[in-house]
Amino acid sequence: MGDFIPVNVPVLNGNERKYLNECIDTGWISSEGPFVKRFEEAFAARVSRAHGVSVSSGTAALDVAVAALDIGVGDEVILPTLTIISCAAAVVRSGATPVLVDSDPRTWNMIPAHVEAKITPNTRAIMVVHLYGLPVDMDPILDIAARHNLAIIEDTAEVIGQTYRGRNCGSFGDISTFSFYPNKHVTTGEGGMLCTNDANLAERCRSFRDMCFLKSQRFFHEDLGWNFRFSNVHAALGLAQLERLDETVATKKRMGRRYTELLGDVPGIELPVPETDYAENIYWVYGLVIKDDVPFDAKEAMARLAKLGVGTRPFFWPMHEQPVFHDMDLFPGESYPSAERLARRGFYIPSGIALTDDEMDRVAVALKEVFA
Repeated sequence: MGDFIPVNVPVLNGNERKYLNECIDTGWISSEGPFVKRFEEAFAARVSRAHGVSVSSGTAALDVAVAALDIGVGDEVILPTLTIISCAAAVVRSGATPVLVDSDPRTWNMIPAHVEAKITPNTRAIMVVHLYGLPVDMDPILDIAARHNLAIIEDTAEVIGQTYRGRNCGSFGDISTFSFYPNKHVTTGEGGMLCTNDANLAERCRSFRDMCFLKSQRFFHEDLGWNFRFSNVHAALGLAQLERLDETVATKKRMGRRYTELLGDVPGIELPVPETDYAENIYWVYGLVIKDDVPFDAKEAMARLAKLGVGTRPFFWPMHEQPVFHDMDLFPGESYPSAERLARRGFYIPSGIALTDDEMDRVAVALKEVFA
């Protein structure tokens, strides 16, 4: 790693090389290879789902989920403003309208109590996004969805291996989506997954993933899909990573506890919530929020840390403040104070499982210097 401590370095020390060699030795590198089905079945089982459909990215998974639920023009989908743009973009691309809610200042997740107030006759779905290591409080969301007959899309990209009241995250609602980007708890370099218990919904996802070819006649289409297929090579990596998921989550928890001990006396910063009454934080990343009395923001703190050899990343920027959506006349005049504060004063520090204790010590020393 050298002197600079990056935010994340993936660890590939399980069966990754063995499975990749098997792909090469057999010649199976395309989406038709056997690792794809093996990974889909194993991953779905791990998150207590009946069906898994692999795709080329977490963003692709969101696009497919919205399409598979037949969400489109005239529909509304409620989601948090503080999230990655892929969530809102999937809704916008479908022709539907994203409707936003603010963030809990402690957990950084969407506030369930704000969801019901945003429901209209046009609301079709709630898109839940678990952020940074703690899950959304799901029981109120499930209750709201049941009473109003709404679908739930559960974006579980950042909490693979997490549970909510003992139930696997990714097992809730109509369909759940996952990302396997290099900083995720299961990585395939690029890639994603959709999981569901509905066989018909799973089949629709498979069709949209593969350009909606008719089974009865190839190159004949009754709908428009995408080429979002997942290769055997990516699936081989994913299966090896999945085998080590429990170890990865245990490592993340240990790292989170250690950072909390190291940083407990640093003035000017709020540390992540270690647990709620429904989940223990698994620290996908270790986020920090700068207190309001500190005279600089996250951007300045990150610049100072970079000079000290510490990599960082900002929190997401809210959807209601995105120029691309303003150009579409979305969210005029809307304000979500908690999300706005988190975006401006929140960032995360090196959190990958390759991080050593010595590097964590160096990160803590750098933070103490910046916030002295």
